[in-house]
Formats: sequence, C-alpha cells, structure tokens
Amino acid sequence: MGVEKMTVLYDLHLELGAKMAPFGGFVMPIQYTGIVKEHEACRTGAALFDTCHMGEFMLRGPEVLADLEKLVTCSVSTLEDGQCRYGMLCNERGGVIDDLLVYRISATEYMLVVNAGTQENDFAWISQHLSGSTQLENVSATIAKVDLQGPEAPRIMNAIIEDGVADLRYFRFKRSTYKGENVIVSRTGYTGEVGFELYCPLELAEVFWREAMEKGAVPAGLGARDTLRLEMGMPLYGHEMSEERNVAESGFERSIDCAKDFIGSAVACDPANRKEQLVGIVLDSKRAARAGDCVTDADGQAVGIVTSGSMSPSLGTAVALAYVAVDVAEVGSRVLLQTARKPLEGTIADLPMYK
Repeated sequence: MGVEKMTVLYDLHLELGAKMAPFGGFVMPIQYTGIVKEHEACRTGAALFDTCHMGEFMLRGPEVLADLEKLVTCSVSTLEDGQCRYGMLCNERGGVIDDLLVYRISATEYMLVVNAGTQENDFAWISQHLSGSTQLENVSATIAKVDLQGPEAPRIMNAIIEDGVADLRYFRFKRSTYKGENVIVSRTGYTGEVGFELYCPLELAEVFWREAMEKGAVPAGLGARDTLRLEMGMPLYGHEMSEERNVAESGFERSIDCAKDFIGSAVACDPANRKEQLVGIVLDSKRAARAGDCVTDADGQAVGIVTSGSMSPSLGTAVALAYVAVDVAEVGSRVLLQTARKPLEGTIADLPMYK
C-alpha cells in the first residue's frame, strides 16, 4: 500500500473486517458491512467514523485573532470561547487551499482542523502569513479524532462522556474528561445528522470506539461518509473545492465574510468573478454520474461539469454535485449528465438534497 500512513485505529479496522484503501496519505476504511447499511445506520441510529487522519494546528499569541482574520474567509472576531466555525483558506486568486474548522479556545488560542491531504501545504501557507508573535504548532500526531453521527449519537455520548453533551449546542465545543484524561468534545457534523467529534489522546481512540459500539454505534467507512455528505451538498476538498476554483462559486456565502479583508477577498467578493455555481442534481434513475462528466442543457449545449456523483440511499435515486453556468443554475432546471455509457436526465435541486 505504498507509503501511506496508518491511523491509531488501523488494527481495529482490520479486526472489524474493513476494506482498506489509500485516502489523503493514509490507509483508511472504505466500508465494513456495506456502504448502504453504514449510511442507513447513520441516518437512523449512530455511526462511528475514524477521522484521526485529519490535521490539528494550535495557534497562540496576542496577534492570533488578526492573523486568522486575514487567513480564513469566515469571521473569527465574532466567535466566543467554545465556539467553532467553518471557513476556507484561500490564495490571492480566491482559490481554496483548504476548507477547515476554526475553534476558539480563548482570545489568544485557537485550533484549526484541516484536511489530511492538504495538511503540509496548509501548515507552510499559514506559517508564511503569521505575525512574529504568533506560535503555530502541528499537534496532529498527538491527537486522535473520532466522529459519532446519527440520531442515537446524543444518547451514546451522554452515556460515555463523564459530564455528557446535553448542554452542547450546534457548532460549539467544550473541554471534558474521558477515562480521567482531558478531551475536547464538539458538535459539528458532516452528515446532516446530529453529530459529535471527540479529540482525545491516541490511546483512548480504540477504547472510545469499542465502548460506543457496545452502546449500539455501527462502524462506518469513507464510502458511507461520501454518500451522506453528498446528499447534504457538503463539499469534499479536491472535488468541489480546489486552488483553481473561486471560493465564492461554492455557494458557501455564510462562510465568506466580505466585510473584512482576507487573502483572496478582492477576487472572492467581486460578483463579476462568479461565472459558475455549485448545484445539486437529482437524477431520474439510480445510475450515477462521475466526477468529470459534462453537464449539458436539453439541446446538448455544455453548461457545466460534475464534481461528485453517487447513488443516494436515503433518496432512492442517484444524486450529483456540479458546477454549472450561473444563468442555468436555477432550481427545477432540467439537465443531462453525459456519462461514458449514456446521457442521464436530472433536475437541479435545492441543497441539501436530503431534508
């Protein structure tokens, strides 16, 4: 399997019969019992995801807030202690270097949670744009991260975490304890379901995973994570976002604060630069389109490109995310997806596609 790294849960995945494959520089579980079963477990019960491959950076210092306001698209100054927010790290052209989460620990300390495959590049970029007084530390190798998602997640977390999660609001986090060790528990989620993330010492990841399984959680791999996020219209870096794509075309206006200057804001905040828009497409059949397939109008005129596609277990039909020309991005518009086999008919839909 090449030079891919393994997460601290690698042996456990093998024990549980997971099919493993490279992803973001790591060998990760793609599925255990099957993508559809794991997807449905998340929608109706609770699913466990190994997210130890994600990166965590700590930033500290008196100028850290000003530095982050320049670096990320979202507003950082309006965060309170214990609050987190989704945003993007952009280049001068408004292209996305990475999408990430900003956690405010205190006025002078923040944590960034970044994608696995972009971690080194992110660290280098951030390092180049910090004040002399701001310290940046990559703590990824010392922190395990496990996500528990689904309607049963609150019950399981309340039973496991010593002070529970009943008080935890959406996009908030808190310091807690598990097995006598300090941990961080947050509530963000990537699946559209109620969900929690546990940041803990490496040796506790398997302990937590097994305890959550005992209480009814089902292990889920990257396959189910992809179908879940696709139904919700959530981007995957390298598919919906890249350094070549204007961040403003992604449709995440709430994560782009044009009232401030950030790297890339001159491009991102000028509406004239938004030529395309990210849309959801619900297909008429169960046959899925793939990234790179051309989107055309009814007359066969090219109007965009598919970035992700899959069968949607929750909707019972195939869905896709695509960038299409702004003038054809209207909800309800009929389009054709030109796959290798044959054109597939579909309708541009509101995001999220799964309600």
